[in-house]
Amino acid sequence: MTNDLEKTAVKVSIVTIIINAALSVFKLFAGIFGHSYALISDAIHSASDVFSTVIVLIGVKISAKKADKKHPFGHERFECVAAIILAAVLFATGVYIGYKGISDIVTGNYKNFAVPGIIALVAAAVSIVVKEGMFWYTIKAAKRVNSSALKADAWHHRSDALSSIGSLVGVIGGLCGVKILDSIACIIICLLILKAAIQIFIDAIKKMTDEACDEKTEGEIKSFIESCEGVERVDELLTRMFGNRIYVIAEIACDKDLPLLKAHEIAEQVHSGIEERFPLVKHVTVHVNPYTEDNQQ
Repeated sequence: MTNDLEKTAVKVSIVTIIINAALSVFKLFAGIFGHSYALISDAIHSASDVFSTVIVLIGVKISAKKADKKHPFGHERFECVAAIILAAVLFATGVYIGYKGISDIVTGNYKNFAVPGIIALVAAAVSIVVKEGMFWYTIKAAKRVNSSALKADAWHHRSDALSSIGSLVGVIGGLCGVKILDSIACIIICLLILKAAIQIFIDAIKKMTDEACDEKTEGEIKSFIESCEGVERVDELLTRMFGNRIYVIAEIACDKDLPLLKAHEIAEQVHSGIEERFPLVKHVTVHVNPYTEDNQQ
């Protein structure tokens, strides 16, 4: 699971860095020569994607390291740290773009904007298609390996696609003589980016504060334990997220008259079964309680 995560992250990151770098230069060129400040802001956003993807790659590489003396439970939470850094970068980018748009409206600077050229229109349209494609490429890989950092990077691409829509609106407004739309587009871009940044931050924090895994997975784990031979009852089931992995603590009730060795075998069956059937589970702890008529629930 860890090796698959690392390999997938490296492959996706290299592809996205190359595409984002090329797209940033293209949009910056088109924004400058096409006289579109919204497109220039969009190019800055795409450039930040390159930096963000590098952060994701570093975070995933560290999280894939094996447990050591200082980190006996592993390094998975470093991926969440990468996602939080990404959220901060995204938030700062959004604030800068929003400030620029508001400043131009308040000062009336938008009135001095030159009429956008056709190249700006083409660049905005190309950016929407490319960034949306990158979103689906990255989110598919993120779901396959359950990576919060890759999911954050995917939504960074989606926010860029949305911001390119804002750029397109700004360019069309400029061509139609409504120059203020370019600055309004910057503000819209800002809000979309801030929304994505906050969502990424919240998701990462949840995974760093021992939140339980989703109810569907927890229910499936409980059903499996109940189906194990020798398990009379599930007394308690606790789960917690550790980065993108799951820790499970289960208390099961077995016949009180069973020999210790047999009770141990049942616990081992539950333990190994959960790890085999649920790839995201990193560790399982099973405690056996005596099952008697008096403690039936």
